[in-house]
Amino acid sequence: MSADNIDYDSLRQIFGPSRVPTEENLEAVYLSAIGRIPPRVKTRLSVTGALDPDLLVMQEHLRSHVLTPECFNEKQVQLFVVAIMLAQLNEAAVMHVRAARKAGASWEELQAVIGLCYLFRGVPAANRGAEMLATVALEESALSKS
Repeated sequence: MSADNIDYDSLRQIFGPSRVPTEENLEAVYLSAIGRIPPRVKTRLSVTGALDPDLLVMQEHLRSHVLTPECFNEKQVQLFVVAIMLAQLNEAAVMHVRAARKAGASWEELQAVIGLCYLFRGVPAANRGAEMLATVALEESALSKS
């Protein structure tokens, strides 16, 4: 079963509801950065929020701290993360392509990141990178037409 097919009502019946204080609003960071909550993140928020809410809050605070260094702007951070994740051929890199675009990254900047990854990771990174740009470009195009 993939995270895309999770039945969250069933998870709540098994693990109980999230016990994270509502003022934490952990989902807001993802909605702001990429406009959605990635399926694996949603599953972690649900399961860990029910079983170990303190750990989940610490994870999210640390994540937020690391992703918002004072020395880099949001666009730069997202471009770095795209490069790191693409070099690992991590499928979630596309989420950070979306975040980079929301932060103002151009297609040329993203292609330059893909080029750097290609240099050190090879054709698989170039192929995956082009696929990610195509996916996000088509999503943006569909949104602009609606």
